[in-house]
Amino acid sequence: MATQTTPPRPQLVKGARASRTTIALKLGMAISGIVFLAFVLAHMYGNLKAFGGHDAFNEYAEHLRELGEPMLPHEGALWILRVGLIASLVVHVYCAVTLWRRAARARTTKYVMKKDTGANRASLTMRWGGLTILIFLVWHLLNFTIGKVNPQGGETNDPYNLMVDTFDLWWMTLIYIAAMLALGAHLHHGIWSAAQTLGWTGTAAKRNRAKVVAFVIALIITIGFSLVPLAVLAGIITK
Repeated sequence: MATQTTPPRPQLVKGARASRTTIALKLGMAISGIVFLAFVLAHMYGNLKAFGGHDAFNEYAEHLRELGEPMLPHEGALWILRVGLIASLVVHVYCAVTLWRRAARARTTKYVMKKDTGANRASLTMRWGGLTILIFLVWHLLNFTIGKVNPQGGETNDPYNLMVDTFDLWWMTLIYIAAMLALGAHLHHGIWSAAQTLGWTGTAAKRNRAKVVAFVIALIITIGFSLVPLAVLAGIITK
């Protein structure tokens, strides 16, 4: 007796495809986020060299420019790192915006959102915190890397002195600390989300461990980046 196979419904096929794409987007966010996390930890280590004084900080900065020589040209490794970070940034932002738009389109009916739910707070933290970090990143690059803007009008060719001149201004330190708080909040939720996406939260014990790790890493990075500007403002780090 012949049997007839019912073809899959178009909406089911479309839904399955969308689900696979959503998983791919979340994986893209998680992997690019891990790349940024590794960079942020390395960058924090370099910043803390400021406590070693002028020469230690500048020698570290120069070492980064000479990394890979003579196989690579001067600053060659830095440019490879920059290109990789830019690519990761594009992937991260693209995935975030695409997922946010999909979530917005999925709400086919209007409803009143609960004001104090954890999901709402996390969503707002990631969205606006990410935008804050992106804006700060542009200024930070102009301040210390691309344009090298000294807000006090002093020299810009000495990394240590430029750093001290910048954070010697209370409002610059305040902006920096605010950005680091936004970064910490973003990392706190981002690390937890990445752990979920990568399947590291399958049990209650793993979920609790992921939450603790996310909180500790976010706290370390927030405090670690805040120490130098606060030390400059307090007169502990000086020219």
